[in-house]
Amino acid sequence: MTTRGSLNENTLEALLRSLEPALAIHDRRYPGDQSNRQPVHTVAGGAHLFQHNISAKLGRVALNALDDYAATSKDFAEIVDLKDSALAATIYERVRTKLKREPIEDFRIDFEDGFGHRPDPEEDALAIQAAKETAVGIAAKSLPPFIGIRIKPLSRDLAPRALRTLDLYVSELSETTGGTLPDNFVITLPKVVRAEQVETLVNALEALEQKLGLEENALAIQIMVETPQSIISADGNSPLPQFVDAAKGRCTGVHFGVYDFTASTSITARHQRMQHTVCDLARNIMLVSLSETGVTLSDGATNLLPVPRHRTTDGKDLTSAQIRENQASMQRAWRLHFEDIQHSLMNGFYQGWDLHPAQFVTRYAAIYTFFLENLDSAAARLAQFVKGAARVTLTGQVFDDAPTGQALLNYFLRGLSCGALTEEEAEQTGLNIDQLKMRSFTQILEAQK
Repeated sequence: MTTRGSLNENTLEALLRSLEPALAIHDRRYPGDQSNRQPVHTVAGGAHLFQHNISAKLGRVALNALDDYAATSKDFAEIVDLKDSALAATIYERVRTKLKREPIEDFRIDFEDGFGHRPDPEEDALAIQAAKETAVGIAAKSLPPFIGIRIKPLSRDLAPRALRTLDLYVSELSETTGGTLPDNFVITLPKVVRAEQVETLVNALEALEQKLGLEENALAIQIMVETPQSIISADGNSPLPQFVDAAKGRCTGVHFGVYDFTASTSITARHQRMQHTVCDLARNIMLVSLSETGVTLSDGATNLLPVPRHRTTDGKDLTSAQIRENQASMQRAWRLHFEDIQHSLMNGFYQGWDLHPAQFVTRYAAIYTFFLENLDSAAARLAQFVKGAARVTLTGQVFDDAPTGQALLNYFLRGLSCGALTEEEAEQTGLNIDQLKMRSFTQILEAQK
């Protein structure tokens, strides 16, 4: 029986050298999921309405909706069907705190669907106005932590308008601030169907950076997937990796547009909804195509809005029947939004779009429920895994291996960043807050050696 292998050292070295180029290509394409903060939602608002203090204003609208239609945690628990009264009370208070402190995590100044088609002189003026208002927000520190603009698509008809708006906004902003951009600033490109559209946007951004003296790659982009051709191209493959490659490292996120997508697949308006099976198919392809590329994914929006059916007019009070109808309308919309977000979270989409400030209530409630309901089991698993120095572990009936460590760590990082978890709750993992902020499971283990 041999006790030594048959391959000598030179042969082994040659084999490893031959493998290295392929592994290098893989590592460049799949650097791993980014560990920086990802916002839990994007809120789009027409550029003509944008003000630097938009976050605080919409936060007050959200709080008013909560006060008017779910004045207690018991009321809210009944609306979204939370059975645990203690958990419901915790979530309710944390939602209220979030709406006062940071109601919007990501805002998109919209020159597309939320803006519409306007005469060129009007859009020119509004692009400049929005840039000036953004500059005020930078100085006042009143902007959301993530912000950007959404231009019109680079289609044959709209590309000239899209690029002109981009130029006017970025130029005015840079000149007003002396080259300072907001933190986490991005340009969102809607309705992408060809990689060449992304390439064109990147070329425009490169030219702007050079002209305005901005740092290289200062202008990041995000892509919207809104057509079947963005999911499966004519050759039967997903073009999403090509879209990301065309961005030359500038693409930080890809967003799914539910209603344009379902309309493009001939689904009638009555059945266009977040949880339609064709949307699940599209999201699954997005997830599989772009996992571990460092690009974040965002789901779409629930278009049933939590708004009352009746409003007071001419100083007349609402009737009892109208008040009940308003309550039912708000409850139905809140319940659907809550369920849609839970569906997204369970399927690996931690971000979505909100169309109305009252949706902030159920956005944070659904996310906080997701994290708090799983807190004890996730903390126990991560603590056991760290204790075992990343060896394969069995916690109860749950089998964990090495890749699970970073996934569990990300769970706590996401929960902390959005306000779902407190530092004390996260430290149930056995890791202190400084260790958690390292954001790398491998680095945490290395530091413990």
